[in-house]
Amino acid sequence: MPPVFDPYSSSAEEGLGMNGWLRRVGIVAAHIISLALTIFITLLSRPGTSLFSWHPVCMSVGFSLCMTEGVLLFSSEGSPFCFQSRKGRVRLHWVLQALVVIAGGTGLAFIVASKNVSERPHLTSWHGLLGMATLVATGCQALCGVCLLFPKWVNSVARLRLYHATCGLVTYLLASATLALAMCSDWFQGTIKGVLWYVCVLLPLLPALVVMNQVTNSYLPTYHRRMSRSESGNV
Repeated sequence: MPPVFDPYSSSAEEGLGMNGWLRRVGIVAAHIISLALTIFITLLSRPGTSLFSWHPVCMSVGFSLCMTEGVLLFSSEGSPFCFQSRKGRVRLHWVLQALVVIAGGTGLAFIVASKNVSERPHLTSWHGLLGMATLVATGCQALCGVCLLFPKWVNSVARLRLYHATCGLVTYLLASATLALAMCSDWFQGTIKGVLWYVCVLLPLLPALVVMNQVTNSYLPTYHRRMSRSESGNV
């Protein structure tokens, strides 16, 4: 069986590509921004006032908060879960990603119901189209993760972990772009205007950059090394 990737090893820390303090500040800022955006959108939506009001709440909780935390918890610097063991973090990752799927599915149900009631067409905006692509990618990631829970199902665990990390990054970037497009909607622009609107649009960029740096500079090179060792050992 291929060696299990340990994101807390020294090789993972050396590959982050940032100075320690800058990395720590970026991760802490990403935690704060993801939580602040979720709270802000929830307050702005006034959940319970309409069917639509639950859509931004579910999506922000799932993709802005849970998905971000599900990735950043693997960082040993600036993470509130740094006291957890590797096994504990992996379990928490699964819980958070399951919440992403549940929140995403619930948010989709609310927006479909809302548009059906108001007799409005579906998937007529870039936000809707990109959001659907994000949900499909999230579902595929969940299936990939289930396979990792049962390594006997797959021929190469190391390769599947590499695909999981790569596709996970793509899914997160899709979610970030969908969130930015949501702030270009008539609903959001009708309430938030001026400088605050520009701030809201730019804020999701920092967590996206932190996650992209963490995955591309730490996980992917390590996965490549582990996979190469595993394949050379099987020759």
